[in-house]
Amino acid sequence: MPLLSSDDHSAIRSRAIRRATLVAIITNAALTLGQIVVGLFANAFSLVADAAHTLSDLVTDFMVLMAGRHSADPADLDHPYGHGRIETATSLLLGASLAVVGVGFLWTSGIRLQNMGTQAALHPAALAMALTTLAAKETLFRFTLAAGRRLNAPLLEANAWHARSDAASSLVVAIGIGGSLAGYPFLEPLAAAVVGFLILHMGIRLGWRAVRELIDTGLPPEELARLRQTIVETPGVAGLHELRTRRMAQRVLCDAHVQVDPRITVSEGHYISDSVALAVRGIHPDISEVLVHIDTEDDGPVMPAGERLPTRAAVTSALAALIGESAASASDLPFQRLQVHYFDRHIEVEVCFAPGAPPADTDALKRRTDAWLAAHPQYRKIVYYHRIAP
Repeated sequence: MPLLSSDDHSAIRSRAIRRATLVAIITNAALTLGQIVVGLFANAFSLVADAAHTLSDLVTDFMVLMAGRHSADPADLDHPYGHGRIETATSLLLGASLAVVGVGFLWTSGIRLQNMGTQAALHPAALAMALTTLAAKETLFRFTLAAGRRLNAPLLEANAWHARSDAASSLVVAIGIGGSLAGYPFLEPLAAAVVGFLILHMGIRLGWRAVRELIDTGLPPEELARLRQTIVETPGVAGLHELRTRRMAQRVLCDAHVQVDPRITVSEGHYISDSVALAVRGIHPDISEVLVHIDTEDDGPVMPAGERLPTRAAVTSALAALIGESAASASDLPFQRLQVHYFDRHIEVEVCFAPGAPPADTDALKRRTDAWLAAHPQYRKIVYYHRIAP
């Protein structure tokens, strides 16, 4: 079976989110119609009000459907990290709507407690419809929540809790209607107050989770510790001095400053960075993108522009002058290869002479080099090599 790319996984996940949301849309549409018909027939205005609440769920379901479709869109010039934050923003809106629903229940329950004698006589069919709605909403909640956790989709989880809020409103309606039929009208506003508080708490929790993601909150300390261990145990890594993570919907983005031996080649450093990225994605599947910055030592404060170490071109020109020969072009340089090692505030240079072209007086070159190093404290060491021709 061929391996799926990250874009393929995103597309499959997006389709699964849309299927789960379509189930919610069909269920809410059927319940809305049934509540209105039975509510008008049974003179149960609470059912009609609950139908309006269910109708509001249809609006949020369509929001989830659109977010699930567009959040899987690939990265583009305007969104180089993809569109995953669409899920986050929609989760924030759903969390806010849950909080508003909870406050509405609390407010309504207070009013009903003050006007308990105004409840109208109800037909028993209203209780049957309220219980049917309650069962359907609870089933929809469990189905959507399971899908959200299986797909690691906070958007679906938020919508599931929104379905639970509507189930709670149906529970309130059922208790109210049953209490009215049994002669205990106070049960409806009391239950509404309890459920309203729970819904408010859920809305705040889901909204806060979305806010934390929008402000780029990192992984918990225990997950960071596991991630750090994975990186430092990668062969070739000498240290790790900066590690940052952030979430984007179901994905985690990571960037790390990895310390390696300062004298290895660029290609070996790139190989080590690839090894780190592969190890992280292999052991931590939630992390989809890893940016590895290779360092030769722990990063210090950024040096002012006037204190920057000389460029390679400046080092080449200085070494050519030190050796005592001038060069009109790169092919005229008195050495075949020059390795420049940059450290925090110092440079170390390795000079390799071409076969048959060593300096005429090596002792004189050593004395000039020692004097030159004393006059140029930015240069810590200069090492000369004479390559032997095969």
